[in-house]
Amino acid sequence: MTRILAYVQEAAEAIWRNRVRSFLTVLGMIIGTASIIGVLGMSRAASGGITATLGSFGDPGVIIAVDPNQDDPTSAQIQYRDVGFLTQATRTRVQRIVPNYNATYTLRANGMNYETTVSSEEGTPNDSLTLHAGRRIDPQDISTAARVTLMSQPLYRRFFGTAPAIGATMRIGGSRFRIIGVYDEFKASLLNTIAGSDYIEIPYSTFHELRPGPVDFIQVYPLAGTTVREAGDAVIAELRHLHGNRAAYVTQDATAQLAGFNTVLGVVAGGLTAIGGVALIVAGIGIMNIMLVSVTERTREIGLRKAVGAGRGDVFLQFLLEATLLSLIGGGIGTVLGLGLTLAAYGAISQFVGPAPIPYLLIVSVAVGFSTLVGTVFGSWPALRAGKMDPIEALRS
Repeated sequence: MTRILAYVQEAAEAIWRNRVRSFLTVLGMIIGTASIIGVLGMSRAASGGITATLGSFGDPGVIIAVDPNQDDPTSAQIQYRDVGFLTQATRTRVQRIVPNYNATYTLRANGMNYETTVSSEEGTPNDSLTLHAGRRIDPQDISTAARVTLMSQPLYRRFFGTAPAIGATMRIGGSRFRIIGVYDEFKASLLNTIAGSDYIEIPYSTFHELRPGPVDFIQVYPLAGTTVREAGDAVIAELRHLHGNRAAYVTQDATAQLAGFNTVLGVVAGGLTAIGGVALIVAGIGIMNIMLVSVTERTREIGLRKAVGAGRGDVFLQFLLEATLLSLIGGGIGTVLGLGLTLAAYGAISQFVGPAPIPYLLIVSVAVGFSTLVGTVFGSWPALRAGKMDPIEALRS
């Protein structure tokens, strides 16, 4: 260990003696590492943020809707009364089925009118959305078809400003509703894009009374041990039993879509990382080139070392450590720059997708691993060449 530390010290002294040349040599290493770390950090942070943000909506189950491209979509429409039959018929594979409605209504409250989307709520939320005030819609609201509503904070501010809204009355499409809760405002613009900043919820049973007729879609939640596909297929089979074998339906598995999105994001990040890897290869060739020059310049020094007892392995280790140290210096500077790029972009990422954890441990591990690998691989040939030198020929030169 003492000898290795002595070699590291000698390598550092040799690099410092030729610091300008050494800096120019590791410049490619700096650029390559910075680009890899920046891309890796931002892509992983974005992926983690998107997963956490979409996960705040809870498990959406399997969404089943009428295929609009079939010959007669009207005959395949899912009716409110179908939900009870479907729940009973698929009870061995499905935990629950929830009807969903979405429609645009004119809201009236506090002397103001505003048109926006009204959505149904199931009463047993599995999301992690938080409330600014009031309470959520509960199962009793569903069973009694209560005229209650829950709204987003931007919509609350539009109607009430800073005045209390809980208990106030709002008209939705002419019907009176009592406001029972206000959501916290989303911190990520992605959530506003998905959910909309102005939205309002009412119990699905109340929505059915407000707008009798077919539901827009149903959410199917499989039982434990049943796959998403099995549950969806079972429900669609029963729907065709109700509406005819020619009825067509489309399914949407949000969890699978999120996994697919993360896969695409990973592929893009991998491609950009590969481009940065090309810069690392070029940097490695530069390190190899400068180490070959260094071996040529220090031929007499190598001869003296061997003459006083240094073995082939000692000389090889000395030059290999010098190449690795060069690579680690470049990788270290590149890592700092890459982290700087990631932190600079963090504000924009977190504003769009919400809290985005930066994988510091992964970044440091990748930086150290790549730097060591480049230094070892591209420094081996110059080190082998130095170790194979004949001491007599080296002293003569």
